[in-house]
Amino acid sequence: MDWLREMATEDNLISSVLKSTKSMLSSETLLIEAVQDLVKDEIKKQVRQKLDGDPELKAELKQAVQELMEAKLKEAYAILKIGKCGAKLGIAMVPPEMRAEIGKEIVTLFEKEVNKMLEQSG
Repeated sequence: MDWLREMATEDNLISSVLKSTKSMLSSETLLIEAVQDLVKDEIKKQVRQKLDGDPELKAELKQAVQELMEAKLKEAYAILKIGKCGAKLGIAMVPPEMRAEIGKEIVTLFEKEVNKMLEQSG
């Protein structure tokens, strides 16, 4: 029984050391992240100054970002269309007697997801 108590004590000691080490690492991580944020802020400040000094370049960058956003939206739409085709294919592979039930489940799933998105955006 004494060996069992010793093991429990050792486990508590190990657990305690691990927790304190994690705590120290966590505070170091916070410090590192704070410094990284300060560096990013300084870089942003310098980039903004350069862009403010060159209105043509600023307009060009703005246009490029707009094009990138449009491309990302088109990509998301294409992925949505692929998902729709996948769902249709999956339903087509289901035996006819199960299609109605699966269709209802899919509709319920989409309703929940759309409601969740609407709640988050509202």
